[in-house]
Amino acid sequence: MQEALQTFDRCRVRLMRAGKGPPLLYLHGARGASAWLPFMERLAQRFDVIVPEHPGFGGSDTPDWLDNVGDLAYFYLDVLGELGLDGVHLVGSSLGGWIAAEIAVRSSARLKSLVLSAAAGIHVKGVSKGDIFLWSPEQSVRNVFHDQKLADAALKQTLSEAEQMADMKNRLATAKLAWQPRLYNPHLAKWLHRIDVPTLILWGDDDKVIPPAYGPAFAKLIPGARLEVIGGCGHVPQLECTDQWVGKITAFIEEVGA
Repeated sequence: MQEALQTFDRCRVRLMRAGKGPPLLYLHGARGASAWLPFMERLAQRFDVIVPEHPGFGGSDTPDWLDNVGDLAYFYLDVLGELGLDGVHLVGSSLGGWIAAEIAVRSSARLKSLVLSAAAGIHVKGVSKGDIFLWSPEQSVRNVFHDQKLADAALKQTLSEAEQMADMKNRLATAKLAWQPRLYNPHLAKWLHRIDVPTLILWGDDDKVIPPAYGPAFAKLIPGARLEVIGGCGHVPQLECTDQWVGKITAFIEEVGA
C-alpha cells in the first residue's frame, strides 16, 4: 500500500492506494479512513483501490471552501479528472455513500458503476435514523455492530493521543456536513433518477444507524438499482461481514464488466 499527501483544489488530501486492475474509488464514512483495512486489501486483489480521506477528516486539510456534502461531490469529480481516471467503480459507505450519490447525480462521465453501502443522504418519512450526535462513545460503537463481541473488542482498544485528535476532527467535520438536517440532503432524492450507471445498494439487516428501510427507498429512486441485504450485520458490513460485502461488490462489478 502506498500512502501520500496530494493536493487537489488547494486542499492536501491523505490518499492510500494499492492493487492493480480497474480503478475503484472508496469513500469512507464518518469514522474516517485512518488505516488500510482488510476489506481494502481484499478489494485490492482485483482492483486499483484508491482511498482518500475526505477534506476536513483525519490527515487531510480542512479547506475554507468546505461547507456541505455537495462541495465534496464536486471536489471528487475534480480529483477523478486530475488523476486521469475513467471507468471508475465508485463505492461509498454511510457518509461516503451520500457523497457518492451526490457525485453520480452531478456527473457519471468517469464512472462505470456505483455501490452505495448503508448510505446516508435521503430521508424516509416515518423511519428515524439513529442520532449519532447524541449517542455516548460506547453507544456509538455498539450501535454500528450487530455482533456485540466485535463491539466489545473495539471498546477495549486504546486510542493514542493522535488517534483521539483525529477522531475529534472527524466528529467535527461530520457535524458540519450532516448536523442539520440530520444525515441527509432534502434535495437529493428528487435527482437520484439522474444516476445512469449500474448501481448496487448494500445494507445490513440490523443497521441501527440508517435502518434497512432506507435500502429499498434508494433502490426505488435510482433507475435499475439492485438491492442486496446482508443478514446478521449492522451498519458497517465492510468490517463485520467482510467476505460477503467484498464478494457481492466483486460479483456485481464482474457482471457489469470491469
